[in-house]
Amino acid sequence: MESPYDAATIVVLSGLEGVRRHPSMYIGSVGAAGWHHLVGELVDNAVDEAEAGHCRTIEVVLHRDGSCSVTDDGRGIPVDPHPDSRRPAAEVLLTTLHSGSKFQPGTYRTSAGLHGVGLSCVNALSAWLDLDVWRDGGHYRQSYAQGVPTAELQRVGDPDRRGTRIRFLPDETVLEPVQFSADVVCSRLEEVAFLHPALTLHLRNERTGEHVQLSYQSGVGGLLRHRHREAVWVHQEPITVRHEAEDFALEAAFCWTDGYTEDIHSFVNSVRTEHGGAHVDGLRAALAEVINEYARSRGLLDAAMGERITTVDILEGLAAVVAVRMSNPRFDGQTKKRLQSGQVTGSVRAAVAAALDRQLALDDDLGQRLVKRTLDSARARLAARLASRAAVVRHRTIEIDYAVYQRQFGIRSRNWHDSCSWLTDEGLLARHADLCDVAPDARMLDVCCGSGVVGNAFRGRVGEMVGLDITPEMVALASRRLDKVYQGTVYDLPFPDASFDLVVNREVLHLLPNPEKPVSEVFRVLKPGGQFIVGQIMPYGDEDAYWMFRIFKKKQPLLFQMFREPDFRRLLLSARFTGLEMDEYLLWESIDKWIDTHETTPAHRQEIYRLFYDAPAHVRAVHPFEVGADGSVRDQWRWCVYSVRKPC
Repeated sequence: MESPYDAATIVVLSGLEGVRRHPSMYIGSVGAAGWHHLVGELVDNAVDEAEAGHCRTIEVVLHRDGSCSVTDDGRGIPVDPHPDSRRPAAEVLLTTLHSGSKFQPGTYRTSAGLHGVGLSCVNALSAWLDLDVWRDGGHYRQSYAQGVPTAELQRVGDPDRRGTRIRFLPDETVLEPVQFSADVVCSRLEEVAFLHPALTLHLRNERTGEHVQLSYQSGVGGLLRHRHREAVWVHQEPITVRHEAEDFALEAAFCWTDGYTEDIHSFVNSVRTEHGGAHVDGLRAALAEVINEYARSRGLLDAAMGERITTVDILEGLAAVVAVRMSNPRFDGQTKKRLQSGQVTGSVRAAVAAALDRQLALDDDLGQRLVKRTLDSARARLAARLASRAAVVRHRTIEIDYAVYQRQFGIRSRNWHDSCSWLTDEGLLARHADLCDVAPDARMLDVCCGSGVVGNAFRGRVGEMVGLDITPEMVALASRRLDKVYQGTVYDLPFPDASFDLVVNREVLHLLPNPEKPVSEVFRVLKPGGQFIVGQIMPYGDEDAYWMFRIFKKKQPLLFQMFREPDFRRLLLSARFTGLEMDEYLLWESIDKWIDTHETTPAHRQEIYRLFYDAPAHVRAVHPFEVGADGSVRDQWRWCVYSVRKPC
């Protein structure tokens, strides 16, 4: 039988019942995040008292029974009767949604409690809650259970202090059974301490006996340094911004590190806005605007290429703290994760742009460092997408310094086989050899042969095996495997036209500027109908191409581009090769072993590890890798082995 739908079916939830039925709507989560949000609501109330000039100390205690208490030395919640309900004002605040003195103009200039539901939500979602207030000549106490008073507000003694203490135990009948984390609470209190130098905060953990006192005078700059104390900074001192106008104040500090991801901590009236919003948008826009203009005005951008620094480039390695204080901010909801007040974007943008302009005018070295850092990002991103364009920080004109290659690979040849397992991986070498389709008496060239292992994989399939490399050390090493090895460069192969039936190569073209030139040289020395077999590590897609470029560039400074698979196809076909075939081979590689080579500095090795540890979600979704319990890394490399032919 169908249930009726009439006026009698309309249910009105009274009091705090709506909060208890749908807690996530008010605190974001019924799990650990929700538990800590409740603590945050109480801390925010105490901070509002500090902002109004009435509180200097806040204490948070994690009690043995699983409860938490927050105590401040502010004015104390009013306890006199409310003029409408004639109930104590404290009881009204704890039992009524959308109640609070923050709706009254002049009580708080800036406040975190905009909606009047924080304190009542804590009460609604607590198995029990005890309130203590010291004010108006007395010490007052009241207890609650699941949001309902269990006794009248009573005066229990004379005041020996002033302020408010709320102790509560989250209700596991409506929330998940978890525990408060001292680390999570301490992290939030650290933020408050840095943002409010006049405040002293205490965290006591009765479960362990630990007591932490937090008091800092260094403001947002200190918070930035604290959160990024282990990072490698591009410049020594953070850039700071202070701006104050009527009903709006901004404090910001930012720097660039050698990391891959951005890390921006943003706050509105001391509340952490985890998803950023208008203030963060203003910061990003200002940085892109000023750094672009600085680079253009000093001729650091290639105008012919339409080069510019985008916000994406700015964000790589950016670490920042941005805190605004304002009246009547608009958020995306009660959890206040994103600031929606659009007018703030322009205010922050103007203030940050003016401050950074002044700083760069006084410190040209800083400007050069910032442009170098962001151009490195911009050109790396471009190089990850375009096979024919080089990623160079200072100049777009490519000048090949063969001595650099000779020095590096001359040294590297001494431990050539120890540097990475893929050099001799039988499965990968077999993929190259299996594509061979030439006559048994064919003449083969292993160009940039290294140790000759690639050419040696074709033994028995060709008649003569010739090698070429740039260093005498490589020539000597490859001569153990190949019939004859010459010294020379791939940009000007020392062989007549149509000299070989087969040319083979692996994992070299990404190290070379203007890779189309060596490919054209390969085309030249091949006989009509001759075959070119070349292997190359590839990203899995656009999602991980940029990330892989950063890793490979730190491992191998000579790197010029990270080919994507479609780009590499175009590179081969644009050289007039035809009949393209491609075979894919997935190989698990120890990154620990791969980076244990002379060209990778110890600092860059640590940066490579961080790139894996901090890989963004979109990279992890497409690129398999494993991080061991000891911090070691195994990466699944995607090898693409191509076969093309010179037309007859």
